[in-house]
Amino acid sequence: MLIQTSRFGQVEVDDSRIITFSKGILGFPAYKRYVLIEPAQDATFWWLQSIETPDLAFVVTDPSLFVSSYRVPIRPEQMADLGLGSIEEAQVLVIVNKRGNVLTGNLQGPLVVNLNTHTAEQLVLSERRFTTRVPLVELHQGVEAMAG
Repeated sequence: MLIQTSRFGQVEVDDSRIITFSKGILGFPAYKRYVLIEPAQDATFWWLQSIETPDLAFVVTDPSLFVSSYRVPIRPEQMADLGLGSIEEAQVLVIVNKRGNVLTGNLQGPLVVNLNTHTAEQLVLSERRFTTRVPLVELHQGVEAMAG
């Protein structure tokens, strides 16, 4: 399938890579179908691109790469909704934002993707141990200028 993106132009994606958020993502409930775009091989950050509108994409990452103690406390009913037997059957991602020269991750609203069915949900954790703006990495001046 060919999808249109505002950042990469037209991109060919295999239908099997489509991730469906049945409830959408917070703030964007109407958009339910996305695909992960890896900007470079072995990238640490990816684009979660809507296949329904070219202008909607989120930078995401695996939070365990930055916060080794991070675990998603997923409730049994959430596991059932996603068709998960265990959290090991899921990929956990977080949305990344840039605040000044720091990239932060929303560890309070993780994206949980069933690796077998490609269904996903953004959870809202009631536990306040992590916030929506956990610092992940500080950008150096040269990197920030290129990203600008």
